Amino acid sequence: MVRTRFAPSPTGYLHIGGARTALFCWAYARRHGGKFILRVEDTDLERSTRESVQAILDAMRWLGLDCDEGPFYQMQRLARYREVAEQLIEEGHAYRCYCSKEELEAMREAQRARGEKPRYDGRWRDSQAKPPAGVAPVIRFRNPLSGDIAWDDLVKGPITVANGELDDLVLLRADGVPTYNFGVVVDDIDMDITHVIRGDDHVNNTPRQINVYKALGAALPKFAHVPMILGADGERLSKRHGAVSVMQYRDDGYLPEALVNYLARLGWSHGDEEMFSRAQLVEWFDLAHISKSPARFNPEKLAWLNQQYLRHAENHRLAELVKPFLAADGCDTAGGPPLIGAVALLKERVNTLRELADAAVFFYRPLEPSAALRRQHYSAEARPALTDLHDRFKAIVWNRAAINDAIKGVVAAHRLKMSKVAMPLRVMVTGETQTPSIDATLELIGREQVLARMSAQLQQFSA
Repeated sequence: MVRTRFAPSPTGYLHIGGARTALFCWAYARRHGGKFILRVEDTDLERSTRESVQAILDAMRWLGLDCDEGPFYQMQRLARYREVAEQLIEEGHAYRCYCSKEELEAMREAQRARGEKPRYDGRWRDSQAKPPAGVAPVIRFRNPLSGDIAWDDLVKGPITVANGELDDLVLLRADGVPTYNFGVVVDDIDMDITHVIRGDDHVNNTPRQINVYKALGAALPKFAHVPMILGADGERLSKRHGAVSVMQYRDDGYLPEALVNYLARLGWSHGDEEMFSRAQLVEWFDLAHISKSPARFNPEKLAWLNQQYLRHAENHRLAELVKPFLAADGCDTAGGPPLIGAVALLKERVNTLRELADAAVFFYRPLEPSAALRRQHYSAEARPALTDLHDRFKAIVWNRAAINDAIKGVVAAHRLKMSKVAMPLRVMVTGETQTPSIDATLELIGREQVLARMSAQLQQFSA
């Protein structure tokens, strides 16, 4: 059975790159009827926080990346790492190293001075010296001195690294906390991980890990290293490119299915398909169609995709999602027209839920037109026509057809162009110049509110 895992380090929020890795691991497991495991690698004691753990869990839940097992926490498995490290010592694959930080730094400085690559020189590898008193040792792996490590990466193809390029890595620190390269191997063995799908910044770690697997007599998983995500300018993705935390996209009004769709297309493709459901992703996803080249993050493409999902989303769902945005803007939706109606009118005009909320404000709170808009549209010529329209609105049946007929009747009676009536009317009632069809907008706002807003604004027309 296929078993994949996502193993974030809780030193910050779940970012776009991490979310895409999680999605690929999740989709591959689902595609093959396997299991998706969530593991929290919380061994960075200085930087790991509970808040970051919760932020990662919240982001995974929002994206719908449900795990079958976990979350597991490395800091709850310290005894297991110690057990395996001692096993490696007993079998001659590891040893205790008593070098101090000062010794290690002096070693590296001397190597740099000789023009050599800084690395541990193995001085305790076969040492018969008596351990210094009061020094807690680290446990180092006895890396093979010759030969090569080779694997067939499921994304990058065959990769070979000479053992001579590697030094004896630390497995267990003096405080008993495992290093990344040791903890991940023990965890992946214990959790029966069959496919390790991760960013290609881990390619250099893989040969070290393969040697540890071999020393433990464990079967190797398949490795798939996914190219990184770059900004549109070709630089490593960062906040300045719009690569904020996953939950920031929720707070900015993106739909989770739109972000999932976009992340799936960052470096993977199924023909020319741009939009696809979660079910289609599971049906189609494979590792063979992951690009070998870095993906480019495009905020405009994400916004376009979100717009498409908004257009097709059910109005009652969007109404519930947009309600908190309006509440934060001081709008009481219970005191205005049905929010579903506003959503239906506006959703094809916006890219995000936040924009949808901003566009809906005038339905629930009068917006005072700017002085510039009043100067532009509140003319002495238009005032008699709009006063007439105000009176006609009192008498008609309040629906789109009757509202439209009333506006056309005033335009004809006062011999004005439609824009000379419709535009100041729109500004008077909504405070905006861009809204959905004016008759549909007025119908939804309601007769009482429309008349009240028109009365207040007619007083500000030019004499």
